[in-house]
Amino acid sequence: MMATGTDEDMNPTRHVVLTGAPAGVGKTTLVHKVCQTLKQRGIRLQGFYTEEQRERGRRIGFDVVTLDGQRGKLARTSDGHNSGSRQQCSVGQYMVKVEDFERIALPALLLQKDESPVYVIDEIGKMEMFSRRFVKSVSDILASSNFTVFATIPIKRQNPIRFVEEVRNRKDVQLFEISKDNRDSVLDAIVETIETAHKRQRLN
Repeated sequence: MMATGTDEDMNPTRHVVLTGAPAGVGKTTLVHKVCQTLKQRGIRLQGFYTEEQRERGRRIGFDVVTLDGQRGKLARTSDGHNSGSRQQCSVGQYMVKVEDFERIALPALLLQKDESPVYVIDEIGKMEMFSRRFVKSVSDILASSNFTVFATIPIKRQNPIRFVEEVRNRKDVQLFEISKDNRDSVLDAIVETIETAHKRQRLN
């Protein structure tokens, strides 16, 4: 449910977050469409998205890709050849490549003192939580009065992820739950909400 005008005055939307189930509902595809529209409207974007990687039709993991084209591994299926304590982080069958993820994702989240980009973060999820530096970076951006975040998070589950729930429950977050039924029709509403929030931030 959308906030009332009085609620918006007290807790204006500063950030937009997408969630939805099942996996493959189209959140990342929608992120791409939103970013394309925002760019066409002259809004500067900074951040990253995740991209599924397949080999011979089988999903083998995920890459992290910045909006300017830098790419690194986020996770790969366990092949028995991983080494190093920081790489011994797993989610199901996937080994999370923390160092690769941080090398690509963290520079894309650096705070810009003289500019006010919209920070695109796809996603804030269980794999990304293995990086404390990532959590700190996202927290700093969300806490700043100068920036707008456009992010994705997992659907709420029985075993919630603490930081994800903190993001979900922020009073300055507008949450959109994406489904196969609404993923096309909700595009304009997401773009308008981000654009309004970004304009408000630039006036601060």
